Order: sequence, then structure tokens, then C-alpha cells
Amino acid sequence: MTESLSFVVHKHHATHLHYDLRLEMDGVLKSWAVPKEPPAKTGTKRLAIAVEDHKLSYKDFEGIIPEGNYGAGKVEIWDNGSYILETREKEKIVVALNGKRLKGRYVLIHTKGDQWLFFKAAEQNK
Repeated sequence: MTESLSFVVHKHHATHLHYDLRLEMDGVLKSWAVPKEPPAKTGTKRLAIAVEDHKLSYKDFEGIIPEGNYGAGKVEIWDNGSYILETREKEKIVVALNGKRLKGRYVLIHTKGDQWLFFKAAEQNK
């Protein structure tokens, strides 16, 4: 049986509005900053910048990070739910998201440095 894990997407009003994709992995939330709204449709690709891991408890956080602190600004939950990890390789992660907004297969492809490509994959026929 495949384990169901949690994910959250925070809408983060920091220096620049962006979205933080966070996937439960290895006992933490692996995190990527996505400068534009995460794609709901197949074919739309987004840059995702790998950032520091967060504690699992952060998946429920909403509020204001005070000025002078890293990530200062308003944080709200934009989407959350569960996911199934389909593939996890050094350069590629494939997940099946089951959120309120994001549903279906999503892929993260490592391109260079801390940069990844984040997109909704075409559904596979089973």
C-alpha cells in the first residue's frame, strides 16, 4: 500500500508575493518557493526554487511573520491536502496531489542549482 502524506501551499506576501510548495518527506516539509500561482492546468510550467526544510507543524501555520525576520509578511494556506509519492529520484519528483485546488499528478524536475521546474503532468491511462 502506498502511504498518503500531507502537503500545503502557502500564499506568502513577503517582499514579493509568491507561493511556498511544501511536501511532507523524511519527517520534514521539503519546500520550494514558486514565484507565480501553482499551475492548475496541464502545460503550464512554473519555476520552483528549493528553500530550507520546515518542521511538519508548519503545515498548519497561517499568520504574520514579523518585520526583521526571515520571510517577513503575511502567510496564508492557499491549498492543502494529501498526496501520494509516485517517483522520487535526485532530479525528479512525481506526486499525485489531492488538495482543494491542486488535484492530479505533478512533477518537479531539477534544472540547476536550487532551481526546479514545477508542472501538472498529463494524466496516465490506467
